[in-house]
Amino acid sequence: MTRATGIGGIFFKVADPEKTRQWYKDHLQLGTDDYGSNFEWRQADEGTAKGFTQWSPFKQSSDYFAGQFMINYRVTNLEALVEELRAKGVEIVDQIDSQEIGKFVHIIDGDGTRVELWEAFDDEYDKMVGDGRTK
Repeated sequence: MTRATGIGGIFFKVADPEKTRQWYKDHLQLGTDDYGSNFEWRQADEGTAKGFTQWSPFKQSSDYFAGQFMINYRVTNLEALVEELRAKGVEIVDQIDSQEIGKFVHIIDGDGTRVELWEAFDDEYDKMVGDGRTK
């Protein structure tokens, strides 16, 4: 079975995302950009391969996710995982969205919480991260 391999991102709503990003930059030295920050790490099963976890404050009015927080899980082989989850009766909220940095889909977990699954294209993601990186 395909599995989650880690946390791909933490997303949360705040009154002023720019102010929040700046506070974390000033007080905790997060390397921030317009999206938040990226924590770079090495993959356990491939010590030379990079991995990333995105940290992003969103506007309170954002409808990208319900509630105050959303967790994004890194996964392998998203298409196969979606089929496995669908066969087990898991609600798949939308179609797989393919972007330059990976493939995304949203599901509803056992508690009714919307979560995001991300099959990362880490080489492409690494190119776009720029200064918004915390090592």
